[in-house]
Amino acid sequence: MITDTSLPQPLPLDDFWRLIDEARTRTTPERPFATVLTDVLASSSPGQALGYELTFTAVHGALYRWDVWAAGYLIGGGCSDDSFMDFRAGVIAQGRSWYERVLAAPDSLAEHPVAQSGEPTMLEEIVFDEDSNYAASRAFSRLAGSEELWEAATGSSTRHEPDMGESFDFDDDDEMRRRLPALAALFLDGEG
Repeated sequence: MITDTSLPQPLPLDDFWRLIDEARTRTTPERPFATVLTDVLASSSPGQALGYELTFTAVHGALYRWDVWAAGYLIGGGCSDDSFMDFRAGVIAQGRSWYERVLAAPDSLAEHPVAQSGEPTMLEEIVFDEDSNYAASRAFSRLAGSEELWEAATGSSTRHEPDMGESFDFDDDDEMRRRLPALAALFLDGEG
């Protein structure tokens, strides 16, 4: 049972990415990334799991932009609100380097080794990772023995409306080609 009642603090970014990398190196076809990440977080403390979640929320939120959503839309052949959450979690699961590339230029996902493999549609399986959204809460529940404590600890965080940048029509193929030419070549034009 948790006895520490202090407010959780975000995990420093370097520590956050170190945990992501640790989970990535231990991932196998039998043990997917989110499962391994949950185990990694569950081997720490409830405070670290909460800190991870706070940092995850910030990193995840930074990807909440129209251009990033458009990349998910192209890769997934559509992308609902829930799917966009999963897409952002999947980008984070690719590690710091890919996260920073996508944050700077979402079209860079066309350079991902899986996209370049001749089977760009396989990229969808990699960058849509619903379970990664819940790794910290699952780890925390294991550590604390209660899902209710997770809700109490994370439910009070204030969420701000992000600036998503300029909105545009994802169904306008010409606009998608203009904004995301490399991904459009793979997913609209079938060149990949």
